[in-house]
Amino acid sequence: MNQVTKLVLGLAILLGSSVQAGTAEDQIAERLSKVGNLCLEGDACANAADTTTLAAAGSFNAEETYNKSCATCHAIGIAGAPKLGDTAGWEPRLAKGMDVLYASGINGLPPGMPAKGMCFTCSDDDIKSLVDYMVDTVK
Repeated sequence: MNQVTKLVLGLAILLGSSVQAGTAEDQIAERLSKVGNLCLEGDACANAADTTTLAAAGSFNAEETYNKSCATCHAIGIAGAPKLGDTAGWEPRLAKGMDVLYASGINGLPPGMPAKGMCFTCSDDDIKSLVDYMVDTVK
């Protein structure tokens, strides 16, 4: 092979490998790109209507939400949570009044229940509806 052929062949291999490397790099960058956006309270995007909450969507269902969020603890009494339908377990809590129960649901109870329990998208009114749902099972 003469020098010119070797040079052309080498250049073709070099260009071909850099195109392939660029493609691989592009594919990797695409796979590593973020999937969504994070919007924090106070950001301009946080002022937009939030349609992810059940209440905002107009489809809040206390029983469904209980089954998705509250039953994790209240179905079996994890960390002292009163079980759904357990009159004896709810009695001392009911004696404190509904406002105390609502506040406990909204603000949480140390050490086991976080604020709003496990319903991270619930509004305060949603939590009150969930408390009402649970209390109705023992009345």
